[in-house]
Amino acid sequence: MQYQTITSALNDDVAIITLNRPEVMNALNTQMRAELTDAVVQAGKAARVVVLTGNGSAFCSGQDLGDGGNAVNLDLERVLREEYVPMLRAIVDCPVPVISAVNGAAAGAGANLALVADVVIATQSAFFMQAFTRIGLIPDAGGTWALPRQMGLAKAMGAALFADKITAQQADDWGMIWEAVPDEAFDAHWRARAAHLAKGPTVAYGHLKTALRGAFENDLEAQLAIEARLQGECGKTRDFKEGVLAFLDKRPASYEGR
Repeated sequence: MQYQTITSALNDDVAIITLNRPEVMNALNTQMRAELTDAVVQAGKAARVVVLTGNGSAFCSGQDLGDGGNAVNLDLERVLREEYVPMLRAIVDCPVPVISAVNGAAAGAGANLALVADVVIATQSAFFMQAFTRIGLIPDAGGTWALPRQMGLAKAMGAALFADKITAQQADDWGMIWEAVPDEAFDAHWRARAAHLAKGPTVAYGHLKTALRGAFENDLEAQLAIEARLQGECGKTRDFKEGVLAFLDKRPASYEGR
């Protein structure tokens, strides 16, 4: 697929996918959603870590209300089911870690696009906003699933009802994201984080994602069974053997991702 609304680059096992509609603060339209879905799927096959970020002053301002001509007559259920769900599932189901490097404003569906990633790193001048009630909607793009799990019901309810801006530092303090980073250090920091994961035990990372994301739906017995199965698979990898040998030899491990 030829990309017109995003860019995708692979270097040293890190795939960087950049939302590239800065003139509309990287708002999501039908084409961008299709391109993001394809790019994440392809990156998951070629890279050992995927990074989502934005070009310009914003990460993503949410749904492009000008997409399709008349937002009032937009079939929101169809758009969510046919366009958003595949995009979000591609990120969640990606076999390698996905980092959201939130470089600026993340509002509405743009905030929830960021939050669905495995790790969210934001620059301190960024903010998150559940803007939906400002136009008579509820949080979507996975927001009603992610918010109470990441920040608790009380904070999630307030964020959704009042549609206030949540600073990156607040998001960090509330457990909504992994970390907020000073603006001047942001770019180098997320790149270092991505490079670290790209050199790690990739199979274990994928199984870790499966285990943690399923934990909210499982009782203890089911979760222990999943742990045992996935750990058994990790134990058969070359990276596990390398990790043990490196530990015994008192040297850094050199993981191959298999």
